[in-house]
Amino acid sequence: MKTITLPENLTEIHSVFEQANDEDVIIQLADGRHFMLSAIDDFDIEIAQTRRNQKLMAFLYQRARQTQTIPLDKVKRQLGLS
Repeated sequence: MKTITLPENLTEIHSVFEQANDEDVIIQLADGRHFMLSAIDDFDIEIAQTRRNQKLMAFLYQRARQTQTIPLDKVKRQLGLS
């Protein structure tokens, strides 16, 4: 993910950003390409960065494929709980 800081004197583009605060905005270029502009928060950024962590995603994938479980009563016995 790349972050680009825009100068403040771009009034026209800032109005597009204001619209993106309320809903996603699709931007169409003259050559027909489309881009989506969405407002994000810190959590959205954290999710995107986490998804790019290949080691973590491989670990989560392996964990999701596991079918063996430990019954709750066995866990309680191991932890000394009633």
